[in-house]
Amino acid sequence: MLSYRPGETVGHRLDPRSKLLVQFGLAIAVVAYPTVSGLAGATLVGLFALASARLSPLAVLRSYRTVFLVLAFAPLLAGLALGPPWFRVDPALRSLRLVARVVPVLFVSAAYLTTTPVRETRAAVQRLVPGKAGQLLGVGMALVVRLFPVVLGDVREVRDAIRARGGDRRRPWTRARVLTVQSLARTLDRSDGLAVALRARCFAWNPTLPRLAFGRLDYPVLALGVALTLSPVLTLV
Repeated sequence: MLSYRPGETVGHRLDPRSKLLVQFGLAIAVVAYPTVSGLAGATLVGLFALASARLSPLAVLRSYRTVFLVLAFAPLLAGLALGPPWFRVDPALRSLRLVARVVPVLFVSAAYLTTTPVRETRAAVQRLVPGKAGQLLGVGMALVVRLFPVVLGDVREVRDAIRARGGDRRRPWTRARVLTVQSLARTLDRSDGLAVALRARCFAWNPTLPRLAFGRLDYPVLALGVALTLSPVLTLV
């Protein structure tokens, strides 16, 4: 699972607000332009983001292999037919083009996760969304980013424990039930522990967050984010 890694790359020096704007704009652009040329351009943006974070595309593919595996089934299911010829190419290609939109967005998201501390993400969210709504959203994002890898680790431990005790010989629905129940139990235990820890550490809704400031590198990134966000509108002018 990808997480923040301290470093001195270009991605680390960028302000989190400019990186969030690029992610937002890229998500809009890939939805607005699901063409081959549009996807190629979006993929180039994603690869450039990975290069700025010195992150290998193969490392991202390995980290999100479950997501990509699930997405790979979509074109196959879309192409299946209940009669001859049993598999249709055109629906499968349309589904493949739609699924391909997710790849560049995941690339940019991976670059953001590895180059941005959670505290800076929370500060950026609370700057962009003022008031209680921003505080609630910032706290929620910070908790999700911190806890999601831990919850995934718990699920893997439960799965390994089932295998070690001969659970592979059980029926699939039994294994799924045990895995779900045990994983939920661990997640609830962690949520209880988190609540106790927050009270013990005098959790505050308005802590002193790190100061954010745009640098020279942020302005071209901001321009790219604005252009991507407005790209559907620019074509109408």
